[in-house]
Amino acid sequence: MHRPGTFAVPRGPMRLLTYAAALVLLLGAFLVTVTRTAAAADPLISQGRAASASSTENGGSPASNAVDGNNGTRWSSAFSDPQWLQVDLGASATVSRVVLRWEAAYATAYTLAVSANGSSWTTIYSTTTATGGNQDLTVSGTGRYVRINTTRRATGYGVSLWEFQVYGVGGAAPPTTPPPTGPIVRVSEFLADCPFSHRLPDDPIVFPSLPGASHMHSFFGARSTNAYTNISELLAGTSNCNPAIDLSSYWVPTLYYDDQPVEPTTGVFYYLGEGVRADVTARIQPLPLGLRIVAGNAKATAPDATTISRWSCLHHNEAGAGKDFITCPAGSMLESYLDFPQCWNGRDLDSADHKSHMAYPVNGDCPATHPVPVPKLRQVLRYPVNGDPARIRLSSGRGFTMHGDFFNAWPVAEMERRVRDCIRPIIKCGVNGTP
Repeated sequence: MHRPGTFAVPRGPMRLLTYAAALVLLLGAFLVTVTRTAAAADPLISQGRAASASSTENGGSPASNAVDGNNGTRWSSAFSDPQWLQVDLGASATVSRVVLRWEAAYATAYTLAVSANGSSWTTIYSTTTATGGNQDLTVSGTGRYVRINTTRRATGYGVSLWEFQVYGVGGAAPPTTPPPTGPIVRVSEFLADCPFSHRLPDDPIVFPSLPGASHMHSFFGARSTNAYTNISELLAGTSNCNPAIDLSSYWVPTLYYDDQPVEPTTGVFYYLGEGVRADVTARIQPLPLGLRIVAGNAKATAPDATTISRWSCLHHNEAGAGKDFITCPAGSMLESYLDFPQCWNGRDLDSADHKSHMAYPVNGDCPATHPVPVPKLRQVLRYPVNGDPARIRLSSGRGFTMHGDFFNAWPVAEMERRVRDCIRPIIKCGVNGTP
């Protein structure tokens, strides 16, 4: 007999069998724990590896951005389905986990696949109900190449990933890249790649707190710009720019083709040290936080000296350029270039006419009335239209009314660093602010 609440210990052979069974159970639990721990601890094996893609939106969003370990750079595709991005692990690997860090333009339907040779693929994951954000997926497969195939976009843009991370065992160590030995590219530049965000008949610079008072504008960068936007709201908001730390807002009059709105396929904003003498470039100052600048003349009645913008055709220099819309050949795109003034009066972040606090250089230097040189902002937009210019208009009128608005919300330290490391020493930097 045994007391209630206790158990009887078998004697003889039965006791040995019981101990053996317990030992097997404990060993099994130990192996499961070790296996799970090992799987969870599989290292990141994709970072720094060679990556390729079906397409890229522009030069600022290559496939390599998705495997560089930088959550401020991204790969983005053309605006169509399907698309793919793949990474070469360098050698065969057992893949146990894939992490996708989506930008706002994500895919709702996609598959993950592995391949030994880059041509024959085995699917290891599939979904048609993805919701974007950060997705941490447990998978199982073996191959040298890992690819995401997207088949349905969630937005009208392409698909865009901050990071495409593959974890597992195997592959090859990323090749060691020696420091560059060639000359530094001597172009005084850094940039922000900011696609179209939204469209509103608002203008927080010219018509603050008056929603609907403006002609239609297309906004880039800051995602929530409206008539009430101020610097505090920009700093507290989010941006679709690459780099995402650029919280600035950029906007232009909406372009229409046959009276239907057409948005640019790219919105690239270059910050330049050109247009002034070298000694002036050497003393360029950071754009002050909250600075507002308007370039161009929305009320122009003909092409004149106030028409700062220029229109041309992508990859068709023979078509020429003009202050009004020009005829671009079939298959081309209409390009818009606009340079903002780069001399500041050193005092005002805005002015009554939204222009008097800024000026353009004269003879390679800033005038005495506006003694502070700052980086020149150049806005480059590409519209997927061509053919008869009579079918094209802006919400403000003809092509010579093209204008741009800029509300600076770059973090102060980041703007200072880029001016110090890129603009003054005349070095060409990318979206991350490095050569």
